Amino acid sequence: MNYEAVIGLEVHVQIRTNSKVFSRVGAGYGHPENTLTDPVVLALPGALPVMNKAALDAIIKAGLLLGCEIAPVCKWDRKNYFYPDSPKNYQISQYDQPMCLGGAVEIELPGAARNVMGEHKKIPLMRIHLEEDVGKLNHFAADSLVDYNRAGTPLMEIVSEPAMHSAEEAFAYLTSLRATMIFGGISDCDMEKGQLRCDANISIRPVGQTTLGTKVELKNLNSISFVRDGIAHEIKRQIAVLSAGGTLVQETRDYDGQTGISQSLRSKEMAHDYRYFPDPDLMPVKVDEAWKANLRAECPELPFDKQRRFLDKYAVPYTITSVLVWDRALADFFEEAVRLGGKPQAVGNWIANDLLRELGAAKLPLAKSKVMPAHVAGLVTLIEAGTLLPNAAKEVFAEMFATGDQPAAVVERKGLRAAPVDVGELEQWCRDAIAANAKSLADFKAGKDSAINGFKGSVMKAAKGKADPKRVDETLRKLLAGM
Repeated sequence: MNYEAVIGLEVHVQIRTNSKVFSRVGAGYGHPENTLTDPVVLALPGALPVMNKAALDAIIKAGLLLGCEIAPVCKWDRKNYFYPDSPKNYQISQYDQPMCLGGAVEIELPGAARNVMGEHKKIPLMRIHLEEDVGKLNHFAADSLVDYNRAGTPLMEIVSEPAMHSAEEAFAYLTSLRATMIFGGISDCDMEKGQLRCDANISIRPVGQTTLGTKVELKNLNSISFVRDGIAHEIKRQIAVLSAGGTLVQETRDYDGQTGISQSLRSKEMAHDYRYFPDPDLMPVKVDEAWKANLRAECPELPFDKQRRFLDKYAVPYTITSVLVWDRALADFFEEAVRLGGKPQAVGNWIANDLLRELGAAKLPLAKSKVMPAHVAGLVTLIEAGTLLPNAAKEVFAEMFATGDQPAAVVERKGLRAAPVDVGELEQWCRDAIAANAKSLADFKAGKDSAINGFKGSVMKAAKGKADPKRVDETLRKLLAGM
């Protein structure tokens, strides 16, 4: 029997705020254990929570970016369960009146052609609600200790509809969602720091069936790659169980990304198991149109919207835009270099290939680069003007990256200004190349435009690398047109 997977993701995103969601104590990562606590975080008798508006701003902004309906009124509920990482023995969350409803995450489906934007799909969301994070258990050989620094950090839970059907779709969903949160300044989404955590709900059903199968929740997926691998593993496991005549049970399983093996943790909890009830210490929150309008004005252009604009406005190849748009600073760098006069496609090539290669080799972030947009724009302008040949430009770029000097200064200092090539001499080199390569000539006449490249190597060799490739191309085409 052929089976179809049905996947929904629950993604927890830590909101980047200075203080915790119901307390004035600081929020952050990497502090000594149990130093970011106060009576509210530790649930000491008489301590009362106070709402952090910055956390509310962030979740409303997230909802606007994802096209959600923002609730005019939301309230707070207590989710009751007993576990050592929760000092209250309940979690302040939102149950029946979440902040955001609906919305979607846009993804590009796997299998797109190399140089063409692939088919896009919007994965619908069920809800986004705000809650407080819990502490962190640190396990040792003989005991476990709790660090409450993370407890009370504002946390969004973004719940998708069960609308994904492969591990690759889930990977694309998380990649897009993570970029949205980073672009919006809502979270850094560092999975190693626990700022983005994901649980996957996976079921399978016979192809053509509309009812959902038995759902299994997969936990401890601590990287986006492990989410993909864990889902793929679970789909295979479920198919194997049913194919062998077994029965699937609704449960929570732990996935080990290092070994690629999962194991059962417990039966899956249902909402009624948590005994939700309204929090008596927190008032409902009303969100008016002015509040939403102020936050909407801060919403940035998202990666896929930016990519469509780059393709349309700048005619930059899909492969280049796919590098630029997922890093907001890199995309801004590109647009500034274009604004300063650099031709878009050339600017994109230098950034996506040379700049990122040099930054990677030096293990530097873009913010530490000595090459600025003006450097790239200047380099491209020198090449376009014929002042600098492409081969020499590579040397200039390396020098700019090392020193931060402007390209014109490097050209003069290193004596790399292109010497003018006599027009008659260039035409003769081109004629000789055409005469020596009958096959390329025949192919070009037959309509194979790329055959012109068969002549260029001979011309550049005769010119000892000093001819402008653009002029070589123009001269060859002029001569070939008359043949």
